[in-house]
Amino acid sequence: MARDIQGVEGLKALVGEHLGYSDYITIEQERVNLFADATGDHQWIHIDVERAKSGPFGGPIAHGYLTLSLGPVLLPQIFSIKGFSMAVNYGCNKVRFPSPVPVGSKLRAGVKLANVEDIAGGVQVTIETTFEVEGASKPSCVAENMFRYYV
Repeated sequence: MARDIQGVEGLKALVGEHLGYSDYITIEQERVNLFADATGDHQWIHIDVERAKSGPFGGPIAHGYLTLSLGPVLLPQIFSIKGFSMAVNYGCNKVRFPSPVPVGSKLRAGVKLANVEDIAGGVQVTIETTFEVEGASKPSCVAENMFRYYV
């Protein structure tokens, strides 16, 4: 169940705290193919299942940016922020893809609230998001995401 965070003070009280994990989702070839179509990235390691079997990962893998783009699917399972009129995605400070996400694997996200800064009309929130494949020794994606919440 998502953790409800109320307003600026609720956010500031949680700086430095790990907020939890999402459920696992299975990364299906269909999702990878749709992402390839949406972005134009049709590299064989993502979409050519037969060729990918003899490639460096033993099968097709999800695009790194597909993994990162699953934040809107997974993060609401971890937390929700109330008491603001709107929020916008402000970008990323740093994104890394330390290990692949094999098609058919299960992926989840974990979140730490890294920082809350006052800005005109609201706050800028930085979260550290770690995407993990079930059973993998290293995370698949580690990102510092920034959002702006306006009162």
